[in-house]
Amino acid sequence: MKLSQFKFKLPEELVALYPHSFMREFTNDDGTKGSIRVTRRDESRLMVLHRTTGEIEMYRKDAKGNPIEGEYLDFRNLLDYFDEHDTFILNDTKVFPARLYGTKEKTDAKIEVFILRELNRETHLWDVLVEPARKIRIGNKLFFDEVGTMVAEVYDNTTSRGRSLRFLYDCSHEQFREDLFALGEMPLPTYILNGRPEHPEMKGMHVRSRALPEDSEYFQCVYAKNEGAVTAPATGLHFSRELMKRMEIKGIHTAFITLHCGLGNFTPIEVEDLTKHKMDSEQMIITKKACDIVNRTRKEGHRLCAIGTSVLKATETAVGTDGMLKEYNGWTSKFIFPKYDFGLADSMVANFYHPESTMVMATAAFGGYEKVMECYDLAVKHGYKFGCFGDSLLIVD
Repeated sequence: MKLSQFKFKLPEELVALYPHSFMREFTNDDGTKGSIRVTRRDESRLMVLHRTTGEIEMYRKDAKGNPIEGEYLDFRNLLDYFDEHDTFILNDTKVFPARLYGTKEKTDAKIEVFILRELNRETHLWDVLVEPARKIRIGNKLFFDEVGTMVAEVYDNTTSRGRSLRFLYDCSHEQFREDLFALGEMPLPTYILNGRPEHPEMKGMHVRSRALPEDSEYFQCVYAKNEGAVTAPATGLHFSRELMKRMEIKGIHTAFITLHCGLGNFTPIEVEDLTKHKMDSEQMIITKKACDIVNRTRKEGHRLCAIGTSVLKATETAVGTDGMLKEYNGWTSKFIFPKYDFGLADSMVANFYHPESTMVMATAAFGGYEKVMECYDLAVKHGYKFGCFGDSLLIVD
């Protein structure tokens, strides 16, 4: 397929800059009225696509099964489409505070460092991205706190924006990571930071805002466990502890895999022919426990639902020719786009994503290009929210 086939007009106001929330009014003891914003991650909208019939659902239904126009399905309705012994496959990667702000020695120029992964524990060597890259050269020292204790030296150039940084910090590895992450912020996508109100400290930087303290909770799945991601597996952000408990009560199983989501998901595709696009590698782990749950579900004839495109990528990397999930500990650079023959999941949930993104392509591969793009057209027309904090699409047979 061609890149241009995934181009569509997305109004700026439909890009979600915060998790789903609403205003709740209250009355004080003195009789005055006030309001407070309440965040409910599991009350974002849900659209449903039935692959076999092509039916698209947006609304709740009355007692006779007729859609009630204007009463949109929300994410909590997800459980209505599954039964006891079905299994949700979830990505339990944990996002670390990967975005740091500091200054360059001598000039005090403001810089941003986005830490990607650790290269050497003993020498505190990390693979990072820097902004503005043109000003950051080998040998430069960068300062990340006011007292000058957290200092890094540029060790090498890796790409146009990439650098290797060696942190000059004399302490144990555990203490170093704790102190480093204490200085970092949750790595919200650039489009979110540029869409929010401008922060006065960010004047002249390539992003206009900074992550909020509450983003440490908002940009993390409630079941996140294994640290290593620099962006959240966004579809998992819709799950609340209450919804997880409802799943347990209904008898829906959970199988946790780990894929540390990287920035390659947001890298613009620069080729029209999608077969020539190369994805960045991401680390993934699938344990025997996860395989046992998934394979038992499949053998017993129950449904397997992939929660998010990262899960789809991981399971398609590790599924065998016999249709069973295999243990895996390594890296994947799998790029899924139409047409693709899936080997494991029979349903999936994905957010509504930006035009020409790899996540849209993976969703279209699973649900069928024409029907998924019809869903996207409806989502725009009906004001669904897009992006990491956006609304979601369930695809079932």
